[in-house]
Amino acid sequence: MKHRYIVVEGPIGCGKTSLAKLLARRLGATALLEQPEANPFLPQFYRDMRRHALATQLFFLFQRVQQLESLRQPDLFGRPTVSDFALQKDPLFARLTLDDDEFGLYSRIYEHVKPQAPSPDLVVYLQASVDTLLDRVHRRGVPSEARIPEDYLRALSDTYTRYFYNYDDSALLIVNSERLNFVDVPEHFDLLVERVQSIRGGREFFNRA
Repeated sequence: MKHRYIVVEGPIGCGKTSLAKLLARRLGATALLEQPEANPFLPQFYRDMRRHALATQLFFLFQRVQQLESLRQPDLFGRPTVSDFALQKDPLFARLTLDDDEFGLYSRIYEHVKPQAPSPDLVVYLQASVDTLLDRVHRRGVPSEARIPEDYLRALSDTYTRYFYNYDDSALLIVNSERLNFVDVPEHFDLLVERVQSIRGGREFFNRA
């Protein structure tokens, strides 16, 4: 497999976890997935973001650092990895929800604990409109996510767009997922896998008219 470490990224509701699982299964890779259900602060965060933002961010930071430890010395002969998160996104979330003093504290902790994990060989960035993201979040019916404010999701989507506009750390495949259903339409997933396996570097776009 050409890409040993693939990351699927995008805002809440874009379908990154479902796609990461499918890619890992198809490519014979290890799935390295977020565990939001393990964060005891997350339901409280969606009820009162200002009050619980720092605890929520720090829990996710330490969780992801621990998960990425396995990539510090990758086994070139072992299975590749497909993940549904990049550690670099944590400061994006933190900047949206923390005040200046809390963000300063978070940033010092982040720089101290972040592992020397390799950069992804490929990032698959899933895009969708805010209306589509909201609809998907509501349809999957996770109780804690029912309180996600539309303005927060809009700000998060804009933050991702700005971040990946300047991204050049690895090959980047930008996917407009508005009319794509990788879970229920095998043809959509097959087309994406072809692009994932063929991309060599730089930035490419994947869209369905």
